[in-house]
Amino acid sequence: MEILGIAPNWLLIWLVSWSLNRSCLDSVVAGLAIGAIQDSLTSNYPSHIMVFGLIGFLTSRLHRQRYVKEELIAVVLIVFVMTLIADGAIAFQYYLQGGKNLADLWFDYQRIGLTSALLSSLWTPLLYYPLQQWWRQFSDL
Repeated sequence: MEILGIAPNWLLIWLVSWSLNRSCLDSVVAGLAIGAIQDSLTSNYPSHIMVFGLIGFLTSRLHRQRYVKEELIAVVLIVFVMTLIADGAIAFQYYLQGGKNLADLWFDYQRIGLTSALLSSLWTPLLYYPLQQWWRQFSDL
């Protein structure tokens, strides 16, 4: 499940799956909550709160505009792009901290971002279908 020591971003996959069928406010609140949970489990810098809030907002707005349908290939592509955006926001926070050279940061972002995006998008169907079926059962009640 890991390549080069990088694992899929399971929380981002869950957030994208959730945000596709929810309102913008629900998606942002879920993103902020997931970011707070991840910050409480890991170090709080760089912060994941605003990153996941942004991902929830972008995903819900993208689906609301009907640019994409709820097909698996579209969901996989959304997860890929959103993972790149999330990792880019994390890298930007590292840049603002000023501890690393910009060239080294760019090299690390390319390696980490692309590997994480590839793994996350490949594992998306494994989480997306069961979660959608589970949430549909609750919405039918």
